[in-house]
Amino acid sequence: MLAKGALTMTSPRVYRCTCGHRLYFRNSACLACAAPLGFLPDDLTLHALLPGPATATWRIAGIDGLFTRCANFHTAAGCNWLLPLDDRRCGPLCVACALNRTIPDLSDPINAELWGRLERAKRRLVSQLLGLQLPVAPKSEAGDRGLAFDFLRTLPGQPRVMTGHAWGVITINIEEADDAKREAARQRMGESYRTLLGHFRHEIGHYYWDRLVAGTTWHEPFRTLFGDERLDYAGALQRHHAAGPPPDWPQRFITSYASAHPWEDWAETWAHYLHLRDTIDTAGSFKLLSTVDEARPLPYGRDDLWSPGHATGPDFLRLLRDWLAITSVMNEMSRAMGQPDFYPFVLQRRVVPKLHFIHCVVENGRTP
Repeated sequence: MLAKGALTMTSPRVYRCTCGHRLYFRNSACLACAAPLGFLPDDLTLHALLPGPATATWRIAGIDGLFTRCANFHTAAGCNWLLPLDDRRCGPLCVACALNRTIPDLSDPINAELWGRLERAKRRLVSQLLGLQLPVAPKSEAGDRGLAFDFLRTLPGQPRVMTGHAWGVITINIEEADDAKREAARQRMGESYRTLLGHFRHEIGHYYWDRLVAGTTWHEPFRTLFGDERLDYAGALQRHHAAGPPPDWPQRFITSYASAHPWEDWAETWAHYLHLRDTIDTAGSFKLLSTVDEARPLPYGRDDLWSPGHATGPDFLRLLRDWLAITSVMNEMSRAMGQPDFYPFVLQRRVVPKLHFIHCVVENGRTP
């Protein structure tokens, strides 16, 4: 059970097989009874599968219809997602894999390995977006408002592939899936945290700024809180990389990179909001939130919110309470194993309104 007053989780992370064995998001077969498993995006649940009437078709106990596996199940992606047999809008691919516009040459085993890691992180991201009921549709279906991923690798003699977002297309340099190269980049850039999932969450933040904020009633409040995005973007990034962040950035931004430009402040804060929600959902799935001390004083109150009287205020403050409780324990657990802190950041008081603003935008942007 969740702690008293906690929000209902949006993305459960623990499931049960029909045999009673505990299952996890990435499983494609039960380790206890060997039952085939499939993740159904419609209910965000990992199910044990029953054979259907034809080869490669499946049934799920208690759910009408027939299902088939994503075509990427037998590739390096190892996708365990399902799609209804009678709904093939995305062809043979599930809702997550259908977002791919470009994948690397899989005849190269290194590319295949790195792509598989990217896909695992992307499925985690997409499942969370679906749980939050945010719009998720490929460009092939939604046009200019759709989303696409290009997974590219720098070729010899060619300009380096840069990870980024433009007009609904998220480009990821697949070398980010190489642990050694990603760690070297983290140290070179003076970052305390750099993960594949973090990249996905940051870049998808740019997409949702375009989708949920730009040109809407949220645009002017965004400028008041984050700054005017019309500031020269390329020039701002160039200055940031040349001179570094302002000395007082820890008091005003969630990361040093967030200080580079209002768009980056939004994307970094958005990524941290997704970290917060998924971590709390995971803790709730394992019943860890039942141990949260609700009497523990919270260092933030209504006056620290973006809109102190907003209806989401009490729920958001509960999220922060649970987040601080879980991250403090997880940081100590990491230290007990001699590992870097699980969450090496501090939520300064001037960052809380930005997180609350994003919380409000997400709640408003839900599309059941």
